[in-house]
Amino acid sequence: MQLRYSFRLYPSAGQRTALARAFGCARVVYNDALRARETARSEGLPFPKTGDLSKALITRAKNTPERSWLGEVSAVVLQQSLRDLDAAYRNFFDGLKGKRPRMGAPRYKSRRDSRQAVRFTANARWSITPGHKLRLPKIGDLKVKWSRALPSTPSTVTVVKDSAGRYFASFVVETGTSEVLPRTTPELGIDLGLGHFAVLSDGTKVDSPRFLRRAEKRLKKAQRALSRKEKGSRNRDKARIRVARAHARVADARREFHHRLSTKLIRENQAVAVEDLAVKGLARTRLAKSVHDAGWSAFVGMLEYKAARYGRTFVKIGRFEPTSQVCSVCGVKDGPKPLHVREWTCGACGTILDRDINAAVNVAKAAGLAVSARGAQVRRGPVPAQRGETGTRPDPHPTTVRQTGIALL
Repeated sequence: MQLRYSFRLYPSAGQRTALARAFGCARVVYNDALRARETARSEGLPFPKTGDLSKALITRAKNTPERSWLGEVSAVVLQQSLRDLDAAYRNFFDGLKGKRPRMGAPRYKSRRDSRQAVRFTANARWSITPGHKLRLPKIGDLKVKWSRALPSTPSTVTVVKDSAGRYFASFVVETGTSEVLPRTTPELGIDLGLGHFAVLSDGTKVDSPRFLRRAEKRLKKAQRALSRKEKGSRNRDKARIRVARAHARVADARREFHHRLSTKLIRENQAVAVEDLAVKGLARTRLAKSVHDAGWSAFVGMLEYKAARYGRTFVKIGRFEPTSQVCSVCGVKDGPKPLHVREWTCGACGTILDRDINAAVNVAKAAGLAVSARGAQVRRGPVPAQRGETGTRPDPHPTTVRQTGIALL
């Protein structure tokens, strides 16, 4: 499978200027190609092919005074910009056909976009120098903060500038079967929530870090300072970067938490099951901020690709499974319960069940995993009397009457 490895870049002032030039040229070619295709569509002309756009918007455009500066960047960057437009149209049409979730039509890029990126393939002849720097054509040798080793030779590298002004190098590498972990026995069901980020079918509860909630005071202060700056001023741009960096710290901490937890669960269990949550629907309720702060979709995505990478089994059950209504011990459906009910007693078997752990066990059972409620926090409650025994009273023992009579005599 293909994976992305991202590393922080520290370009010099001249290299930042060269990267800004590459971002701008790639954006112009993308917008020119999009405009050409939209014009052809509105006039009823055939859809322009990528090869024709490349000749008109790159090769011939370099010889014109208006676009002569396109020759100052690598031609591979411009070609990849056209490929990105092809991918955007392909995803849009596949969404209309039902092959993937629907998404909007390709839109024009702006220099004010929060994310700028250019991609270099092997044809660009980029390389990693003996001094462990990233050498890019017409940009130079960039300093890289290598946090880990690449598992194989990368095929492409994408240079990204985020909204906080940070630069990253994203490498695409191929991984083989050597990373498959040895088989293990445990199988796990996971119930995701807000009170606890994850509740496992073995009874473990993982607290929710609430990174956004904890950083709200600092974010509020930075946002207030930004609102007081004059629009278009350099001070406003500096304040905007401070707000972006504050949000980036929250996102990085959340991503680190997701990676650590997902790696731990995949390494320790042979199979993992989760529920397909309606995150978009929950994000339109009063719990929207907490739902976005939890980041369930990103966490489930990490579980899925890490299971495929390490040879584990990942199962996602339907969102309409009544995991909170069924007793995990006897299987009797007890009906829906309000959210404030965190513990309930099964009316059939008398087991006292923790709502979240019971749901995690039911998630695993619905996925076909061999789990039970034995490790969960359940306990046997008082068993109710049978219907035929209610209202009866045992007769007095005969000897008691005789002894009482003797005593009276």
